Amino acid sequence: MNFNIGIEELNTFLIAMTPIGGLQAALPIALTVYNLSILSAYFFSVLGSLVPPIFILLTIGAFSQYLSQKSFFFNRFFQWLFNKTRTNHQKKIEKWKEWTLMIFVVVTGAWTGSLIAFVFNMPTKRALLFITLGVMIAGIIVTIFTLTGLLLYLHFGWQIFLGLLFLIGLILWYFKFKKKSR
Repeated sequence: MNFNIGIEELNTFLIAMTPIGGLQAALPIALTVYNLSILSAYFFSVLGSLVPPIFILLTIGAFSQYLSQKSFFFNRFFQWLFNKTRTNHQKKIEKWKEWTLMIFVVVTGAWTGSLIAFVFNMPTKRALLFITLGVMIAGIIVTIFTLTGLLLYLHFGWQIFLGLLFLIGLILWYFKFKKKSR
């Protein structure tokens, strides 16, 4: 693997750090726009996605405590938010522990996973381990979908995307209609 870090790798890393988009945007951009190798795109996307959780888990406790002490509004808000979240999801977290966190990171991203780890008082090292596993799995999934999309595009053209979008829309409409009819 060639680790010459250029502007494309840096951009991939920075895009992966963002809360909106993150790895799910960085990997396809790295593979399609920047033409990075699969390993480089994966490496810089995963690495960029892991920076925010480290920062969040190390600072959010002190930050929320500071705001709670300085502001009545934030104190009430954090109490309400944490109690509501813990009440609604405590059983799932207790049953599956950090595995729930990992699955959540695969689906939603590392930023949200970091916040969940904080709200449920997960140990930082274990939370980072499972967030890392979740990000790595998400990276593999996004890479597979991106490469599959590229292959379909190369063999069938842009029309296949319209057809797939139409098919997905029909399937979603069917399940929504079926759910309403119950």
